[in-house]
Order: sequence, then C-alpha cells, then structure tokens
Amino acid sequence: MQLYDVIIIGAGAAGLMCAIEAGKRGKRVLLIEHAEQCGKKILISGGGRCNFTNINTKPENFISNNPHFCKSALARYTPHDFLELVQKHKIEYYEKKLGQLFCKDSSRQILRLLLDECAEYSVDIKINCSVQDLDKQDYFAVNTTQGIYQSHALVVATGGLSIPKMGATDFGLQIARQFRIPIVPPMPALVPLTFNKEDAHDFSSLAGLSVDSLVSTNDCSFQENILFTHRGLSGPAILQVSSYKRPHEPITINLLPGIDILQSLEAHTTPLDVKNFLALHLPKRLADVLSERSGITKKVHQLSKNERETLARMIHEWEFTPAGTEGFEKAEVMVGGVNTDALSSKTMEAKSVQGLYFIGEVVDVTGWLGGYNFQWAWASGAAAGRSV
Repeated sequence: MQLYDVIIIGAGAAGLMCAIEAGKRGKRVLLIEHAEQCGKKILISGGGRCNFTNINTKPENFISNNPHFCKSALARYTPHDFLELVQKHKIEYYEKKLGQLFCKDSSRQILRLLLDECAEYSVDIKINCSVQDLDKQDYFAVNTTQGIYQSHALVVATGGLSIPKMGATDFGLQIARQFRIPIVPPMPALVPLTFNKEDAHDFSSLAGLSVDSLVSTNDCSFQENILFTHRGLSGPAILQVSSYKRPHEPITINLLPGIDILQSLEAHTTPLDVKNFLALHLPKRLADVLSERSGITKKVHQLSKNERETLARMIHEWEFTPAGTEGFEKAEVMVGGVNTDALSSKTMEAKSVQGLYFIGEVVDVTGWLGGYNFQWAWASGAAAGRSV
C-alpha cells in the first residue's frame, strides 16, 4: 500500500493543474483517472482548438449561490498566469472574440502542456483506474481497480454531470455526501432549450438558421447569435441565458437589437406586404414564419397602430417559453454542486473534513461560455495545489 502526500481523483483541467502546483512544492502526488486517457473534455473543447481561458475574466462572469466565493482563487491565478505556461511551451494562440483565447493548432497542445508539467514534477498518473470506495482514518484510503493507495490529502476533481458520453458521473457529489458536505442541486447549464408544441410547429423548419439577437432572462442579457434547431434554440446567446433561466420561465428575445422596427414600420409608406417588409431586416425564412405567425395580411402602409405595435413586440420582445432543455447530454457544464459555504475560498478545503478538497466543475461555481470554466479549473486547481 503506497502512501502519497496527495491523491487527486480526476485528471481533467482542474485535477491536472492541482497536480502540477502540488508537484512544484515537492509533494508526492498521485493522479487517478477512470477513463482511458486524461483530459478528454480538454480535447473536444473549442471545436478541437480549446478555448483555454478568457483574458477578460472577472468574478461577475460566474454563477454561484455565493457570488463572492470565486474571487480569491481567480485573483491568485489569473488568465495571464496560464498564458505564461502557454508561452513557455511555445503554443501559438489567438483571440477569437470577446477575450476568448484558442490554440491556433489543436487542443492536444494544452493537454500535452499539462502532462509535460506533471512529468517535470514527478506526478504519478494512473489511467483506466476507477475508485471503488474510499475512507478516512489517520489517512485517506482510496481503494481502486489498480490497488489501494493512502494519502494525507484527497482532492476531488471529478467534474460535473455534463456530457455523460464522455464519462461524466456524479461520483464527486457521492464523495461529498459520504462526508456530509452539502450540495446545491445540480442542473444542466450552457445547454440548448427545447420548443414547446406551438413553437415547434412554427419554427422547427428554420433548423440551421442563425440570427444575431439580444436574449434576456432574470435581469441578465447576452447579445450574440441564436441558432434554430429541429428541437429548439441553441447558439451562444441561448447557451448563456440557459445558465440563469429558471424552469418554466420565459426568456425574452430581441431579434433585431440594432433597429427600432416600430419606427421603421411607421416610416414605411410603400405598398409592401408584411412578409417582404420583414425580409428587409431578417433572413427570409424567418420573415416568412413571423409573418404567418402574426396573422396580419395587410400591406405595411395600411397597418393600424395596434398592428404595428404587435409586430414590433413579436420582433423585439419575443417571449419564448421552452418546454425544457436538452439536458446533461448536451449541456457544456452544470450549475450547482458542492456548496461553497462548506469550503475555504482560499484553499478549496472542506471546512468540516481536514485534508479533503473539491475543485473545478464539481463545485457550485459555473462560468459563462467563452473560456471562463477553464479559468475556474486552473484557478481552483492552483488554489488547492498550493495548499495540500
């Protein structure tokens, strides 16, 4: 039975970063991964180019029951700290938009960087190694399919429930429950929304159509593309608001955020029908559907004040009430997880269990779309790695 200073369960972004920081301090580190390779989510992220951070990262870009919890870790490991690693390994990168940094070549470069750093600090990594049970007496005892290991500290970096086909499980939450650490109920986040019956009838034919829109819910708004799918709405703006939306509540979509359509309608005096008028501002397929949905058959110059206002509301204040979401199968992350009130914001250690740490997505801290969740993985992993 081998004794380590720290055992980390989960070799994703947070677990790898924690291993590196602990290894730098001369700690004997064992990193356990149940899958056949480390960092599977890193490899598929950013369309295979890995949106590894966002240079505009601020605490306001994260969702948690305690919005202040993430501040300490984010302040002590910043996007520029990770960029130093990227530059050290001579990885070329670029800013796509809104501070989002991607590899020019492949996400494999980020995984290689992390594994090379682990090797430099003599981190032991065991893949295809599943934890069967664990306990804490004088030490943490971790019983795995490859043997029993002991450690002074145990770090849970098992990720969330999103994308189960990539191996996601609730194992980290099970560990929290075992040690009586409270959990905020997990929900899918950064996830497509599904049509109700009426909207499915009207809009499913628009699958593949993308429109720049302003999408709002619960006092937050995002202006980016929305994407019509066969089953509902997706695209960056929809994914962003999905993290904030409460079940059964509508979201408000402004399909023309840069134009006052009411003013345009009032100014239009030519005998143009509604469908063709809308097609001046929106994709034709969408204009056709909205025209039909409105039920207004008059020419634009014949519209009453009430009819013009009805059209304007349809364009600028479309109240979309989804039937639900595509669930964890299509969610990029989860909201909820280990309750931050039970953890130290400086070290990520459980307040009630000495030596037990939770980092990354398993914690109730969820970033926006655009590299923020990777930055939380690096920051929370570094916080724990510098403490264990």
